[in-house]
This record gives sequence, C-alpha cells and structure tokens, in this order.
Amino acid sequence: MKKLDETLTMLKDLTDAKGIPGNEREPREVMRKYIEPFSDHVTTDGLGSLIAEKVGLENGPKIMIAGHLDEVGFMVTQIDDKGFIRFQTVGGWWSQVMLAQRVTIVTSKGDVTGVIGSKPPHILPPEARKKPVDIKDMFIDIGASNREEAMEWGVKPGDQVVPYFEFTVLNNEKMLLAKAWDNRIGCAIAIDVLKGLKDAEHPNVVYGVGTVQEEVGLRGAKTAANMIQPDIAFGVDVGIAGDTPGISEKEALGKMGKGPQIILYDASMVSHKGLRDFVTDVADELDIPYQFDAMAGGGTDSGAIHISANGVPALSITIATRYIHSHAAMLHRDDYEHAVKLITEVIKRLDAETIKTITFN
Repeated sequence: MKKLDETLTMLKDLTDAKGIPGNEREPREVMRKYIEPFSDHVTTDGLGSLIAEKVGLENGPKIMIAGHLDEVGFMVTQIDDKGFIRFQTVGGWWSQVMLAQRVTIVTSKGDVTGVIGSKPPHILPPEARKKPVDIKDMFIDIGASNREEAMEWGVKPGDQVVPYFEFTVLNNEKMLLAKAWDNRIGCAIAIDVLKGLKDAEHPNVVYGVGTVQEEVGLRGAKTAANMIQPDIAFGVDVGIAGDTPGISEKEALGKMGKGPQIILYDASMVSHKGLRDFVTDVADELDIPYQFDAMAGGGTDSGAIHISANGVPALSITIATRYIHSHAAMLHRDDYEHAVKLITEVIKRLDAETIKTITFN
C-alpha cells in the first residue's frame, strides 16, 4: 500500500470502521478521536449522534454540519441447522452487487468472516439464470458445520454484518476507493471544517455532527437537530457521479473532480434558495469549483434537519461518488478538499445579520 499522509490516514480510519444503522459506536469513536482536538465540547444525543461544538462567538448563530456515521450493511436474522446465516438488509441494496462478496459479522466474541452465497447457476433452469437472484434467496456462508458451531463462534441474531473492503489509493492518487464513503466522507468534511476554523475568527457557534441511522430514514439528523436547534445547516454526503459509461447528463450531471455538488432538489427537500445563493456567491468569489445537481429520488440529513423545530435554512453539499451502496465506492480527493474549503469560508462570512438576510431571501 502507498504511504498515507495525515488526511488519507484519517479517511482510511473512518472508512475501515464498521457501523451499520443502529451500530455506529466504532465510527463514532474514530470521528471523536479526530474532531475532539478542534472542539470545545463533544457530546452525543440520546440516539448516539456525535455533536462537537466549536465556539467562535458565545451566543452567536448556530451552524450545523452533518455527515452520517452509518453505512449500508446487513443484520443476522437467523442461523439455519447447517450453519448458514439468513440476514436482513439495513439500508438500500441492489441485489446484483451483493453475490460472492466478502462480509464481516461483528460478534461479541470478535469478527467472523463470511461470503454472500446463493444457488449456483449451473443447477438453475435456463430462464432462472437470466434473472437477478432475489435477496431473500441469498445467505451468508461462514464455513460453519451447523448452527451450534456458528453460535460457538459468537454469531447470533441482531449482529451487524458489514461489507469488507480495503481502503485503496489508485494509480491516479486523487482517486480513492473504499467501503462506506457513504457517508464517512461527510464526517471527514465536518472534522476538517472544524480544523480549518480552529484559529479563525468567526461570529458563530459551529457544530460538527456525525449522525446515526441516516440510511434507514434520516433518524439521527432529526434528534441531533432538535438538540442543537441550528440557525443554518449543511448536510454533507455523497452524490451520484454521472461520468461512467452509459449515463447521460439527463440522468446525472455530476462528474468526479469538478467540485462539490450543490443539490437543488431531492426527494427529501427543496434546497433553501437564500442559502444556496450565498454559498455559490462565496464559491464564485474564491474560484472554488462546484456543480449543480438535482435528484428525483434519495435524500440527505438536510431533509430531516430543515423541518426540525421552527424550520432551518439548509443545503445539501455532496461529493460525486461512483458505485455507492456497494462494497467499494470511488471519489476524487479534490472534491473533498474543495467542499471543506467552501464550507469553511462560508462559515467565516456568516453572522446574525447575514443569516437574517439569507433566511428571507
């Protein structure tokens, strides 16, 4: 493996951490380790979202930057007599990316390696071979001889099952391949924004937040926002990269390396016009590249945050990412660094008067 710099080491630690919805302890501890040095106070809400507070001006406007800690994965639901594991998807999965993939079952006795299996195509009738295998017909094989052996190894219903993949810097060193970019990249952005504000003067109270259970309904964003009651919020997440073969610009505009995506519209929210204009004005002023995108489906933590309390002007800023909701996704380091710079510079320019103007724009 190539020698990793400080940023890449953080990204590796975040993406290597295992944490499906409801099991975010490990990525939360990694995020805490990296964000605590740049925070005045770190706490959690009752559901487990991490909230790191950095005070620029006491009682100043509250700015929330939310990335979610959880990744898509699976949960053990039962073990059959022969020791094969039945499972439930946790978060959205496309069956075609699952078969023959290695997974890790996190048990109270340690990690257990398995592989997702199904009936081999050789014994299927010709018509069945042409169809994708249903998730309900898949199982996890851990090499156990029977149920008792699997249980001896610590496997039990409710255990989380996490995709296995090794963080990799590709030959083009800007291209980074890992599991769980959705959405440890958002957590990394929150960490680095607080780092960028460490010695900067700004008249706000900034919250870097790692939310829980985004993949099953934006749940942690709702509880964290109710606890913080922000004046402005940014949901930072992955977006669709529309630059692979077969995708037209009509389907997806985003391209890796062309800057963070400013989301105009998705299934969870219409972006706040005043905040969107303010952010793009700052980007134009500083020559920070960005691109617009809109999605008919999907959503980010902004969707829950913007309808919390009395309503919060919110904007989703995303990183164009290939192959999300699979074992391995790819993104471009420049997009990440430009997103950090953009959000940091926006916060430096926010104050109570500016937020009042934004809110009613």
